[in-house]
Amino acid sequence: MEEPSPPTSLPKYLAEGLPKQDTETLHKIQSYVGVLIEYRDQPLDTDELPETAESVNKPYSSGTGTVVKEKITCGDDSCKCASGDRHDMHGPYLYRYYRENGTVKSEYIGKLGSGLW
Repeated sequence: MEEPSPPTSLPKYLAEGLPKQDTETLHKIQSYVGVLIEYRDQPLDTDELPETAESVNKPYSSGTGTVVKEKITCGDDSCKCASGDRHDMHGPYLYRYYRENGTVKSEYIGKLGSGLW
């Protein structure tokens, strides 16, 4: 059996470094990767989300994390949303919050009611 080739999308330092590891180390790496993926895929705690975020219970197919609906301000000081009154804010919009490299990040999904949900 021939040694498998790494995926072309794998960073060079991993593609070159992993085959140099002994089997025991590879098992430890495999275990760590599993735990890391599990950590990143878990839903975020409510204290990690913006105050205006409301959790949405329906799963979103393109990723893991927590999907929320939010009303937002546009950043234009002359817009009525600048008052901060929730009723004057834009949206609601859907966002997915997830962990990446130890940081909470968000991904815009779309406007609520646009046929996505």
